[in-house]
Amino acid sequence: MSVVGRLDRLRKLFDEASAEGGAIEALLVTTPANIRWLTGFSGSAGLLLVTAGRAVLTTDGRYRTQSGEQIRASGVADEVAVVVGGVQAQREALAGAAGSALRVGLEADDVTWASQRSWVDVFASSELLATRGLIESLRVVKDADEIIRMERAAAIADEALAAVLPMLAAAGSGTGAVGPLTESRFAAGLDHAMRMAGAEDSAFETIVASGENSAKPHARPGDRRIQRGDPVVVDFGAVFDGYRSDMTRTFCVGGEPTGELARVFSVVAESQRSGVAAVRPGIETGSVDLVCRQVIDDAGWGERFEHGTGHGVGLDIHEAPSVGPGSTAILAPGAVITVEPGVYVPDTGGVRIEDTLVVTADGSRSLTQFPKEVPV
Repeated sequence: MSVVGRLDRLRKLFDEASAEGGAIEALLVTTPANIRWLTGFSGSAGLLLVTAGRAVLTTDGRYRTQSGEQIRASGVADEVAVVVGGVQAQREALAGAAGSALRVGLEADDVTWASQRSWVDVFASSELLATRGLIESLRVVKDADEIIRMERAAAIADEALAAVLPMLAAAGSGTGAVGPLTESRFAAGLDHAMRMAGAEDSAFETIVASGENSAKPHARPGDRRIQRGDPVVVDFGAVFDGYRSDMTRTFCVGGEPTGELARVFSVVAESQRSGVAAVRPGIETGSVDLVCRQVIDDAGWGERFEHGTGHGVGLDIHEAPSVGPGSTAILAPGAVITVEPGVYVPDTGGVRIEDTLVVTADGSRSLTQFPKEVPV
């Protein structure tokens, strides 16, 4: 995937790049996702220094071949010099690339206090300034190639869930052929199905929460046996060529939910539909959250919706913009966000429904396509 033009877009932000609003003359990029977005390099060890006139990527010998291949494939071989060596060689290359720069920016959200002190020694003749969200702000709006990859990741997740859903049906009917179905076993089956469908990895640790565990928004799958009548929250995603998908579906095993749980299903479904309908260019993300939250508040469960409505997705599973109370980001075509309201009632269960949406010129389009009401 071409990344041509991204370095120049970053350089245009240098004039007011520091956290205090001051200019920088160079930026040391240490966040792996940001390095990948700018250069195409996906290795686990890399540093990138960007100045007004050059860019130098340093890495170690493990990535000698990979770095060159990926830089060329991304179309920036003429823009990015690659230096391969040990820690000292890399630091000398970065210091040399900074040259006489008086102000060098660091990514404050990625650099620890200890790292900052070590960079003081490397850039001895420069003032180090904190920057926040520079590259992340550029990553908010995805280009066509990025959306293609996210759509493929979402399709892989859709396919995988369809492949393993019969396991839940068997649990509900008591016909499982391999013994009791636990949350962990279902999560493992889903992760395997994504790999078999072409995923590089799971987008994050798959959540499978059944019965009383479904009332915990981020429960980890355990040894609890999934049984007839259980609500089962399944929150997962796939990675394709670095880009991630995110989807949640909640099932009721063995039939339709009853009693208070049936009302929870209905209210969350209405909240999620309302939030999806609200996504469009020009709207504040906080307004999308408010639309979802109002439905749940009106049902009397406002205090049981204990997280934000969503978040941006891309190379990271959680990235800008935030979709939560008071969020002020303005959506633009090409932004990709989740809409995932939920209600969690202790001793009854929880329901969350989530889609990943790309903002279009006149609304939004869902990248996740798996049906929301599937009997199991």
